[in-house]
Amino acid sequence: MKKRILVVSSANMDFVMNVSCLPEAGETLLEETGNYSFIPGGKGGNSAIAVQRLGGDCVFCAKLGRDHSGSVLRQLYQNESINVTYMHSTPDAPTGLAAISVEENGDNRITVFPGANDCLTADDAEEALLCYPDAVLLHFEIPNEAILSAAKYAAKQGAPIFIDAGPAKPDFPFDQLPELEVFSPNEQETEAYTGIYPATADLALKAAIRLEKMVKAKYYVIKLGDRGALVYDKTYYKIADAYMTKVVDTTAAGDGFTAALALEYVRTGNIMHACRYANAVGAMIVGKSGASTSIPNEAQLARFVEMREIKL
Repeated sequence: MKKRILVVSSANMDFVMNVSCLPEAGETLLEETGNYSFIPGGKGGNSAIAVQRLGGDCVFCAKLGRDHSGSVLRQLYQNESINVTYMHSTPDAPTGLAAISVEENGDNRITVFPGANDCLTADDAEEALLCYPDAVLLHFEIPNEAILSAAKYAAKQGAPIFIDAGPAKPDFPFDQLPELEVFSPNEQETEAYTGIYPATADLALKAAIRLEKMVKAKYYVIKLGDRGALVYDKTYYKIADAYMTKVVDTTAAGDGFTAALALEYVRTGNIMHACRYANAVGAMIVGKSGASTSIPNEAQLARFVEMREIKL
């Protein structure tokens, strides 16, 4: 039976600009070789699509605007067979928008306009727990009250809670969270929370120990980009190595990683196997352009693993 993952998070339309370089302050550049497109995104939307394509049963709780982007996103999720029972529309704000500049080396810079995501309430999150999920996945692109409500009711049901800790919210009331299964920031978020940039394994471990003092979790998984991920269980740490690939666009890599990690961990109970699985998904995502458009399905992942002779 498929594992049901409830994603309580953000849904955005991404305005993606592929550029050769970024302008300086006050400078106007005529981009003759790049291009732009509108692609469904948002940390929650990306994660929901990843869960569903990788063989999970995803329920997505989010808030959309009553506009064209909202209609497009809702139709996309329905086409992906994602359960949108707990996805509501509001007349009070437009659908969230992310403006993403992607440079030639694949690095991206993202500015998010929350829009309707800021209208997601604690009651919305509580209602979504009526789906009785096998796990709950949260991000920080929605109001604190919705995050805390989802975590509270997940804990009451005994559902493991996974938090992808981006974007960084150093002032989040972590002491109000129940114990999490996994807390997972990336490198920049780790520095924002701990003051330590995890440039080496030793520094990543020091940061993980500091995270332990900040938020209660069974595992702390620090996403280290092309160096893989550090897993710390409050006693020992291990590194799950990344799989090398040509980087085209890093957008959605972290979202896909955490979604894959949560799903495979719930399926197997093995955190290191789940991290290796998630690293393979992340490697595939950075090899293509766009957010939701770059997320693989089960068959594509299986071919990637076989061709690379990856042992998960």
